[in-house]
Amino acid sequence: MVEKKEDKPKIGIVNIERRKYPRFSIDLPIEYHMLQSPQIQSGRALNASEGGLLVYLSQKMEIGQNLAVKLFFHDCSKMNVIEMIAEVMWIDIHLDTNWGDYRTGLRLIDISSEDLKRFKDFLHSLTT
Repeated sequence: MVEKKEDKPKIGIVNIERRKYPRFSIDLPIEYHMLQSPQIQSGRALNASEGGLLVYLSQKMEIGQNLAVKLFFHDCSKMNVIEMIAEVMWIDIHLDTNWGDYRTGLRLIDISSEDLKRFKDFLHSLTT
């Protein structure tokens, strides 16, 4: 008699990447301000993709708020600045307010074609 082997469902954890663009770890300075306020603040970008940034900001923002952002980076011994408008998509609610920085997810909503090209080139340079 031939024993029939049953296929058992595989159980485990699957991590499926849902992002449209790959993310790259960075640690770069940014300047930002709310569109309705000229007061410039500083922060840090900790990862980036063609679609957005993970940043640490010095003040808590509201989801849906638009920010003018400048990202600073070196390329071939010169300083580059990329300007963009970004929308706050999420804020980390687990951070203690005593830390002084707010981890925030930004989605790029407006960037010039020249800055977008430089941004893509910069991100591509991180893979080589």
